[in-house]
Amino acid sequence: MLKGKEETLGAAAAKAGMDEKTARKYLRVGRLPSQVKTAHTWRTRPDAFTEVWEEVVELLTLDAGLEAKTIFEEFQRMYPGRFADGQLRTLQRRIKRWRALEGPAKETFFPQVHEPGDLAEMDFTWMNALGVTIQKQRFDHLMFHFVLTYSNWETGTVCFSESFESLSLGLQNALWELGGVPRRVRTDRLSSAVHRECRIEEFTARYRALLDHYRLEGAKIRAGEAHENGDVEQRHYRLKRMVDQALRLRGSPDFESRRDYEEFLRTLFGRANRGRGARFEEELRVLRRLPDRRLDDFRSYRLRVSPSSTIRVRRNTYSVQSRLIGEEVTVRLYGEHLEVLYGQKAVERIPRLRGVHGHRICYRHIIDWLARKPGAFEHYRYREDLYPTTRFRMAWDVLAKEKPGRAAKEYLEILLLAAKESETGVDDALRKIFDGEAEVSVGAVRRIMQSDEPIPLPTAVEVAEIPLGSYDELLGGWMEAGDGRLE
Repeated sequence: MLKGKEETLGAAAAKAGMDEKTARKYLRVGRLPSQVKTAHTWRTRPDAFTEVWEEVVELLTLDAGLEAKTIFEEFQRMYPGRFADGQLRTLQRRIKRWRALEGPAKETFFPQVHEPGDLAEMDFTWMNALGVTIQKQRFDHLMFHFVLTYSNWETGTVCFSESFESLSLGLQNALWELGGVPRRVRTDRLSSAVHRECRIEEFTARYRALLDHYRLEGAKIRAGEAHENGDVEQRHYRLKRMVDQALRLRGSPDFESRRDYEEFLRTLFGRANRGRGARFEEELRVLRRLPDRRLDDFRSYRLRVSPSSTIRVRRNTYSVQSRLIGEEVTVRLYGEHLEVLYGQKAVERIPRLRGVHGHRICYRHIIDWLARKPGAFEHYRYREDLYPTTRFRMAWDVLAKEKPGRAAKEYLEILLLAAKESETGVDDALRKIFDGEAEVSVGAVRRIMQSDEPIPLPTAVEVAEIPLGSYDELLGGWMEAGDGRLE
């Protein structure tokens, strides 16, 4: 204490920053200022909610999720003019204190002990909120996310649905990138892995076969208990934040191709995993060996091509070559495409449709016979699929208006020309016809395609930069002419 070091009490008090009388008081009671201070426990104004507090507690007891603002607004309706808007904060403080001292117990989360090489968690998460685009086109997609719970080593695969094929592809990609197999893998109640309508406690046969191939023990969370897959759920949030920040540093969410975007993600995963080296090395030492080969990540179907030259796969319709009508084909359904095989030879590779009740009709498959039956075109169920580009649709609209009797035949002849010669060439010819306001006809299209005259490139629209100084000059001249005030 300064009292023992200074000659006088006044000098010691001055160095301590207090009055001599105050110092003498603290010496007399033998306690520090912080020990003498009385806690502020009394109210400075009357509590406006004392008379209705029992009603507040009753509401909170019935539903602990009620917010203070909801209760406050209800009391304003029940007791008109009694509670002012400024008293909301008082009620919020009282309810907060009641919840802490007398309210229901809150859900508690219990940290788990993780063992190296024991458990991996996996799940799908939507990445749309990041606003990624491919050549300026919106790229809506999911990420299959795989995390080792001990080291937090993670990886992912871009996909477009929570199908079994996407699950199989994502899991196998993760295991082969990892170079080993953990003892268990846990997922939420994905319909691609867990029965929905019957035997809800069992895995599907396909998922069970996938687990058996890698000698994995499967685990699943309880219904509605997403926190049981907490490691991967938390990594979803951190992954999206990591990607968002990297996109901001990059300066643009747009990529030249999907391959470029996936390489960008690979770099981010690699960067994140480098900080987990020590614990990851522990995992590697106890991981089990991979099998000799990967499991096929497609589902096979035997289907007969319908008279409309289509097949129906997982409640979606796809066209195939009309030569296959009536024949049985093998369809291999992958996560993003399907292959059609006839006699063990692949004859079609078609992008897979998302969702159900969709259709993908290629005009090249059916145009030969549709051109012979032009009357079927106007009311064809899948007519909208027969406009390869916007200009083909414009051509049909013009023909339907100007040549209603021959519109279908004329348009199908143009479409047949695109199938036999060049779709791009026909599209360019139609552009020249529309730019020159010429008549739309198959003859005009054929003449343009056969001529040696080059088709001009699409007009590039440029907006000249406007010098902002001109606005300053305009504003300055206006203020000189007036009184210098803006009304």
